[in-house]
Amino acid sequence: MKSVVVLPQAAEDIEAGRAFYDRIELGVGDYFADCILSDLDQLSRLHGFHRMQFGFHRVLSERFPFGIYYREQAECVQVFAILDLRMEPTWIREELEERNG
Repeated sequence: MKSVVVLPQAAEDIEAGRAFYDRIELGVGDYFADCILSDLDQLSRLHGFHRMQFGFHRVLSERFPFGIYYREQAECVQVFAILDLRMEPTWIREELEERNG
């Protein structure tokens, strides 16, 4: 079991998702954030087995169409992005390349 470190841009992704779903219906944004946090909790135990995409491991959210993109480090799992999979794959790739530095 490793700790999961959510990098700042990935934390911003959670907040952007929360705002998006709250615009649809108030309260759904909190449910979204809770579901993503649950997904991240499971990632602490089930990391490293997920499909690689664009140079990152990607786990799918259980309840929402979002992918959690992460890398394993010796001491932790670093989450780089939590992205809406309804976006164009080209946009997702470019966003991950930018975050990769």
